[in-house]
Amino acid sequence: MSTQRKPEYIENHMPEDLVHEFLQDNPDFFERHPALLTSLRLPHVTGASVSLVERQVSVLRAKDLKLERRLKDLLEVARANDLLASKIHLLTLQLLGAASLPATLEAVETALRTGFDADQSLLVLFANPDLFDDVNVGRFFRPIERTDPSLRPFETFINGSGPRCGQVRDSQRDFLFGKDTDEVGSVALVPLGKKCEFGFLAIGSADANRFHPGMSLDFLSRLGELIAEALKRF
Repeated sequence: MSTQRKPEYIENHMPEDLVHEFLQDNPDFFERHPALLTSLRLPHVTGASVSLVERQVSVLRAKDLKLERRLKDLLEVARANDLLASKIHLLTLQLLGAASLPATLEAVETALRTGFDADQSLLVLFANPDLFDDVNVGRFFRPIERTDPSLRPFETFINGSGPRCGQVRDSQRDFLFGKDTDEVGSVALVPLGKKCEFGFLAIGSADANRFHPGMSLDFLSRLGELIAEALKRF
């Protein structure tokens, strides 16, 4: 038969001597349950060891620092979102004022390069290339038939449902930016229309962490929708 002492309860409260005995046997109890300290009301006790009040203050201070860092992060995200919203608004105004396809493409290319700090960019339009011989906006614009074999490395993305971010395969990079391009660390692929109805936009960055799979895609989705609507006019 066990001789271990069993707790005795009086009026639904544990006797103080049992609490005292438990804390003596478990001196690290409050280290393992720091949240409990925030609900205790204790007088300050000075001495060589750290008092529970001091420990409470330490826990609350750590909690305040954590909340302060979280608030700072939220403010930084809010500022970044406000800046992106302003850039999207400016691009919208520029697209509204573009009266031709070349003007539209130039507005998008300029916005990506100067407003969104793109190191590389390409707009792929699914159409007969012969219809756009008079459109000259440099390497930014590439009309191509949707069934062209050179688009096979993008088949999964083209048939997908949204933007893709991250590193790209060599075959994809060569198609988008040329074989001699070695300054692309990450790429964002943005569909223009549902399942790339009109084509897609590729934005390259030398920073490998600029476009990553875990980032929010809302901005890229809205950018794709805006450009797709602008292209519909032509």
